[in-house]
Amino acid sequence: MAETLFHKVWNAHAVRTLPSGQTQLFVGLHLIHEVTSPQAFDMLRQHGWKVACPNRTFATVDHIVPTNRQGRPFLDLMAEEMTGVLERNCREFGISLWTPDNENQGIVHVIGPELGLTQPGLTIACGDSHTSTHGALGAIALGIGTSQVRDVLASQSLALEPLKVRRIDVNGQLGPGVYAKDVILTIIRRLGVHGGGGFAYEYGGTALDKMTIDERMTICNMSIEGGARVGYVNPDETTFAFLRGRRFAPSGDAFDRAVAWWRTIASDRNASYDDRVTLDAASIEPTVTWGINPGQSVGISEPINADPTDEAFAFMGFTPGALVKGTRIDVAFIGSCTNGRLSDLEEAARLVKGHHVAPHVKALVVPGSRHVRRAAEAKGLHQVFIDAGFEWRGAGCSMCLGMNTDRLEGRQICASSSNRNFKGRQGSPTGRTLLMSPAMVAAAAVAGEVIDVRTFDTRGQVAGMGPARSKQ
Repeated sequence: MAETLFHKVWNAHAVRTLPSGQTQLFVGLHLIHEVTSPQAFDMLRQHGWKVACPNRTFATVDHIVPTNRQGRPFLDLMAEEMTGVLERNCREFGISLWTPDNENQGIVHVIGPELGLTQPGLTIACGDSHTSTHGALGAIALGIGTSQVRDVLASQSLALEPLKVRRIDVNGQLGPGVYAKDVILTIIRRLGVHGGGGFAYEYGGTALDKMTIDERMTICNMSIEGGARVGYVNPDETTFAFLRGRRFAPSGDAFDRAVAWWRTIASDRNASYDDRVTLDAASIEPTVTWGINPGQSVGISEPINADPTDEAFAFMGFTPGALVKGTRIDVAFIGSCTNGRLSDLEEAARLVKGHHVAPHVKALVVPGSRHVRRAAEAKGLHQVFIDAGFEWRGAGCSMCLGMNTDRLEGRQICASSSNRNFKGRQGSPTGRTLLMSPAMVAAAAVAGEVIDVRTFDTRGQVAGMGPARSKQ
């Protein structure tokens, strides 16, 4: 019978059906970090349990780690304490750990793929909402809570409800200045932040087929923002080329055998889905959030058309019918597990080269991993950003969330390439976040306000405006 990738991978990892009707699902790869694992390890100790498969668990520090100074001990006492706890836990239970002094450290959803840990056909779990990122390589990747982190450590399995599958096709050609971030924001806007409840999202279509793995990761990363538990893309030649030669990927003949199997797990041509949605790529324009959840977004040329009583208007300071375009920003942030990869930095650097961040804007570039940082520096991107007035930081989650020292202050407005715009997400309870692509963030940093990146050229000018400038 024709099946989707989701069902093939789920069935291959199903241990048994539990009395509750849930599936006991074997987890092929478990990724942990410093925030959601301490209590899980404490629970193991309370029961006298060991880690079932330490060779299948890998740890990194990313959420709370400082990005401005990464020498130990950290000046941030909480960051130092939490990192120390993770180090002790990993030593005690025999788990591999990458700390900021290790060349493989970085955001968990960046280093998994770049090291080749993430592979097609795997079930992957991590105590982080955006684990769906790994689905870009044809894996079924699940974000889990701390008690489930304990379960995976103790049994290498999870008790989960089966999911339905929604196929989302994006067909056609994306226009200039339109990126994967705009695609996923458009999908979430159309289907809603709760629209994916009970679903796995399978992304495809001619536009997705042309995308790089980095772009596919951006789309899968934000599946959770649309309510879906899982997001994935079927593995193809782009996937195989990406994985070849990576540290933990098979090599030699073993790689060829793996590819032969990976091809078989892609959804069958005549597989049936619980729902199907199609979008026209050409209709998507640069997209920016205006509200307090990722579904509250508009195309850059569109006015905000929403219920006037929505609390987001009062919090964000917009009015019905207003444009987000022209909004003065205070902070520009390029980074996160959504858009902190080398290709994101390359595109932002291409735009800012030769000109400078607006005087009133604080701008940060935070690579998603030490590998991304090294690769960017080898290309001279760091100097482009520094010359343009950006702060060039170490690897970490940084301003994506208010858990480290990189935070908004007061009512500041941040143009951010991250994934969440909730109240308080970036550290200040009154701070305001506008989600957009890294290119849009770069253009806003220079202009000092939200602009349409399609009107921005590499000389630092906005079409029809002369030199890029901000509203006073």
